[in-house]
Amino acid sequence: TSPFAWLRTRFYYLLIRLYFDQEFSIEEFTRGAKQAFSVVSKLLSQRKLDLLDELVSAEVLQVLKEKISLLPDNHRDALAADIDAIMYTTEGDVRIYYDDDGIKFVSILMRFWYLNGANLPDEVPGETKVFQVVFGDESTKEKRHLLTANYEFQREFTEGAKPDWTITRIEHPRLLE
Repeated sequence: TSPFAWLRTRFYYLLIRLYFDQEFSIEEFTRGAKQAFSVVSKLLSQRKLDLLDELVSAEVLQVLKEKISLLPDNHRDALAADIDAIMYTTEGDVRIYYDDDGIKFVSILMRFWYLNGANLPDEVPGETKVFQVVFGDESTKEKRHLLTANYEFQREFTEGAKPDWTITRIEHPRLLE
């Protein structure tokens, strides 16, 4: 990321701590976001969308129901990210919203890079084949793909609101389009 973007996100984290949640920690948030990403991506790949009600917004869930039903099995398998297979995580964009009714929201876009062994064709654009692991002889190879995903987390900070983060955007480029 650029130095300007890095400074801007750090400024927003400071604002979150000063005005919304004095206990907010980006490190703790990132750990929770990785865990949520792993759980949600596995449920998506297993087509267990009914278990996502508390984690994903209703609007996103409706779009996912339509998209998941059209995915080929290998693309659906590629959605799953084991928490130990997440290679890199970074914050994308941080936003603070106030609506006309005085409701306060914070949203944080997280970007994840993860390894997945799904049987994807070599010509899938937007993914990178990282390595092949050879077990036994040369004829037995296991392919691993480095895939990306963007998940946006949103929380309402209005007094009396539930202190839960909800996923308001899910993107798995080239897989879930």
